[in-house]
Amino acid sequence: MTEKKLLLGDEAIALGAIHAGISGVYAYPGTPSTEITEFIQNSSLAKERKLHSTWCTNEKTAMEAALGMSYAGKRALVCMKHVGMNVAADAFVNSAITGVNGGLVVLAADDPSMHSSQNEQDSRFYGKFAMIPILEPSSQQEAYDMMDYAYTLSEHLRLPVLMRVVTRLAHSRAGVEVAAIREENPLNPDNERTHWVLLPGNARRQYQALVEKQNELEESSSKSPYNCLEGLDQGCKHELGVIACGIGYNYVKEVDTDGRSIPILKVSQYPLPVEEIRRMASGCGHVLVVEDGQPFVEEQVRAILSSDYEVKGRLTNTLPRTGELTPDNVGEAIGRNIKRPFGNSQVVMPRPPALCQGCGHRDVYDALNKVAAEYPDARIFGDIGCYTLGALPPFRAIDSCVDMGASITMAKGASDAGVFPAIAVIGDSTFTHSGMTGLLDAVNDRANITVIISDNLTTAMTGGQDSAGTNKFEAICLGLGVEPEHVRVVVPLPKNMEEITRIIRQEVEYKGVSVIIPRRECIQTLNRKLRQKKADKE
Repeated sequence: MTEKKLLLGDEAIALGAIHAGISGVYAYPGTPSTEITEFIQNSSLAKERKLHSTWCTNEKTAMEAALGMSYAGKRALVCMKHVGMNVAADAFVNSAITGVNGGLVVLAADDPSMHSSQNEQDSRFYGKFAMIPILEPSSQQEAYDMMDYAYTLSEHLRLPVLMRVVTRLAHSRAGVEVAAIREENPLNPDNERTHWVLLPGNARRQYQALVEKQNELEESSSKSPYNCLEGLDQGCKHELGVIACGIGYNYVKEVDTDGRSIPILKVSQYPLPVEEIRRMASGCGHVLVVEDGQPFVEEQVRAILSSDYEVKGRLTNTLPRTGELTPDNVGEAIGRNIKRPFGNSQVVMPRPPALCQGCGHRDVYDALNKVAAEYPDARIFGDIGCYTLGALPPFRAIDSCVDMGASITMAKGASDAGVFPAIAVIGDSTFTHSGMTGLLDAVNDRANITVIISDNLTTAMTGGQDSAGTNKFEAICLGLGVEPEHVRVVVPLPKNMEEITRIIRQEVEYKGVSVIIPRRECIQTLNRKLRQKKADKE
């Protein structure tokens, strides 16, 4: 009897990777990808096999470590959210030039509608840019099944494979039938140095081989079990055909319930199956492209078909240009009458998130606001983490938040331009992720900035994962060249407010780089530890 499990999309990916024989997962936590690595960390089979699953400092180090495991002949998984692809891009793009030895799957979790992100970036563009295969599951079952397929494909083509999922798939549950479990690959380091040493002479040959491999990628996509054309009757002309990508296929099937036959080309593997697209267009008056994210496929379909053939989608506003797909907007786009028995779908007004009661970041912002009010031109540059909520009422404490690590370098640039005081607020995990190099720039340039590393001893925003620099921040700052007398540690509590504000004033007035480290454990992780301690006693 086949075993069936109720799994999140992320969990299906993780279990599929374990069953496909991975030897390690490398990742930096980022919603909606975090649960993949957490599932592997907690898996009894992964523990039995001693699979590597500790968190990495950032996505670039994760990508490079996974590539190293592949070099050794083992199968590896690297996970990140879509903006993490920007951090990993150097190693990711070059991994297509080196190729792989053991199978390598790069999992990018995109976030249409920006539920917890700064942009709606579509990772499929990275796969096309690197010229590697892309997989995009339409369901939790496909997410599980695709992992074994992806590793087999990766080792057959000797290329990394990009798997792209979106928030709704990553964070929704469905029943998943599990298959046989594969053993890990044996250790077998690659002996072909010219593949891995990207001196220009080697890289040119490798790049030429990658270009020549594109026909094989297109053939694989055309024959893929995850791409299929259904409902096309060659004996008649259909008014509409739908190209449905990834989770968009589920939405089309959900709303196509009135018995009318609409041809659907399901696309879950790229490069696009060009001949199938042309065959659909020849039998349909026009085509609607349903894809969650940016018009990645729609733009390519317009180029594949003749210029006078009508292609609809996000670019024509048949589907919304921004935000995620829903059954409602897909149904309206294909002409289905969507019934809303409860009226407008937004029946509950959104409530913005807030810093937890008892959070140390609250005390940091209270002190920072008090001191900043004494300087009419003060600017506070924020960063990515739960402390970003300091931009909202009641604090309204930060003036910018752009990307991981930008607080320090933006403060430096503003200071270079004459802004005083220029203050950076960054979290502990974000500092080790991408703030250290900015601090080194500031030290080398003798910038007049104050950096606050708000240390709550965890990666709090994504659920309390380990933070790479815990108990190392003073040593890191001293190693980067900050003067010892200007590395200050405080405990953010209301009773210490006078001391904290005094130290902030002193360091703001110092004409150079100073670092203040307010350190108090995240209230959520502390509560979890206390509950666990109580349970252990019982």
